[in-house]
Amino acid sequence: MSERRPLAEVLRPSDFSQFIGQTGIRGKLANLQEQNRLQSILFFGPPGSGKSTAALLLARNLNRHFVRVSAPETGLADLRRHLEQSDTLVLDELHRFSKAQQDFFLPHLEAGRITLLATTTENPAFSVTNQLLSRLLVLRFNSLSRDELLEIAERAKQHLGLDLPRESLDRIISVSHGDARTFLNFLEYCRDLPRESLDPEGIAKHLPEIVQRGDRDGDSHYELASALIKSIRGSDPDAALYYLACMLERGEDPRFICRRLILSASEDVGLADPEGLNLAVSCLQAVETIGMPEGFIPLSETTVYLALAPKSNSAYSAYLAAQKEIRKNGIKPVPLHLRNPASGLQRKWGFGKDYKYPHAYPGAWVEQEYLPEEVRGKQFYQPKDQGQEPRIFLWLKKKLRASMKKRGSE
Repeated sequence: MSERRPLAEVLRPSDFSQFIGQTGIRGKLANLQEQNRLQSILFFGPPGSGKSTAALLLARNLNRHFVRVSAPETGLADLRRHLEQSDTLVLDELHRFSKAQQDFFLPHLEAGRITLLATTTENPAFSVTNQLLSRLLVLRFNSLSRDELLEIAERAKQHLGLDLPRESLDRIISVSHGDARTFLNFLEYCRDLPRESLDPEGIAKHLPEIVQRGDRDGDSHYELASALIKSIRGSDPDAALYYLACMLERGEDPRFICRRLILSASEDVGLADPEGLNLAVSCLQAVETIGMPEGFIPLSETTVYLALAPKSNSAYSAYLAAQKEIRKNGIKPVPLHLRNPASGLQRKWGFGKDYKYPHAYPGAWVEQEYLPEEVRGKQFYQPKDQGQEPRIFLWLKKKLRASMKKRGSE
């Protein structure tokens, strides 16, 4: 008995008129099909958004001699053999090739020997070499909407002879995350369930647990991390917790989240609440000690704390200002009195001469120049009136005022 073809393969469109989703670029895809000469394309987007289908439609409908291969299952020797018999290569998961393997395509594309129709779920800015990327037209696909999945569902239910209540269908859509292939797999799975299990509660009970998992290395990995940090920066604990849960439920490495929280505590909370950094570092230690799933507890505590904490990016901004000065004008010589006289010759050169040791003065502070002469007077650090930062800065502020008052009386 032959193995049953997956529903996603059975229902794969044979023409762009049957193609569902990607309304923003569907016209461009149809126009590409009408061109006599097809350029090499990289289809970038989440799983189940139609990337491979679009590539296959272009190759088939243009009567190309094409072969379809998957990067994880293909070596360079196989590629050379395929390219001897084909002028078009449909390549799934280009990002799984190393940078050296990706370089294999460069001379073939340069000479016009092949047309490459490749797909990737990872951001090509990070996963594809610049040399190869410059030779490809990049088309970005989006996850399918609820209405688009419902349109697919009508064809699928008719093929399967499946009668699902709308509430159950909505449940399946919600856990498919806009992935048409996953959605169709779930519908096919439901076909073999008892009829009494097709209500929303039965669907929720019987759907495989893997529905919450995702590709941690895909583009949404960075999008969710960005949303988490921006929610903390915007002092929205509810949004921050939501994105934290999204990341953990899809299988994100909790240590990666901890590193982002440490950066947020330093960049966004900063001197307004220095305790935030201590808590974030402690969170990493706690997660490594107790592991998952209980690790979500210190992660949620730290996330909420950072979201509620007062915010100051003064230290972060101060560094960027100093960095900008150096990149613009270069590194200037350290003043002689700040250099350590490690030898007699260095003392003769004036290293350390007239250096004032702050601890030898009242309050452990003395006025003296620390910046190079060419940068003297520059102020990179601009304190903010947020949280604890005014208190932290107050000590130095008093010293500076006293020094200015003393100079004015002299």
